[in-house]
Amino acid sequence: MKLKEEQTLVLIKPDGVKRGLIGEIMKRIEQRGLKIIAIQMTQATKPMLLKHYSDSKENLAAMGNKTLATYQKYGLDPVKEIGTNDPVKIGKMVHGWIVEFISSGPIVKMVVEGIHAVDMVRKIMGNTIPAIADMGTIRGDYSIDSPILANAQKRGIRNVAHASGNVAEAELEINLWFKPEEIHSYKRAEEDIMF
Repeated sequence: MKLKEEQTLVLIKPDGVKRGLIGEIMKRIEQRGLKIIAIQMTQATKPMLLKHYSDSKENLAAMGNKTLATYQKYGLDPVKEIGTNDPVKIGKMVHGWIVEFISSGPIVKMVVEGIHAVDMVRKIMGNTIPAIADMGTIRGDYSIDSPILANAQKRGIRNVAHASGNVAEAELEINLWFKPEEIHSYKRAEEDIMF
């Protein structure tokens, strides 16, 4: 295990790009002592996003169950709100909204490297639900969206950025979004001082 070289993927979503948050997100990542070793602005296609966001029955059920838990938390009837309480059907709807949203405008994709890069970037980003993300995180400072509002408007949640959930996921996502020759290794000036 090469702790200094752990890598993760970050996607700045269309809402983050359109709101001019690219520099702020990069700044926070670099201030933490992490390195951006690949970066590019691109237009995500629906076929690419279908590879990134799995539409397997298990993933759809997980998305649907998260949505059902949110409805339960707020005392709302999912059948009344979105026409079903079947987790897979709900997950399929949410999945479609996410793909539609992220393909709606340019995104910035980047590979971030450093000690515990996956956990550190997720900490910088904050909870995936902006309304409950801590202040001081990207999502806590720059978004207030909630799943209930997003579902009511039949759209993906606007949470500024995506960050890989674990090391295995990061590896798959990096290989999906970048060619090996697009990723660059270098040493930051302060690495010898920091660790």
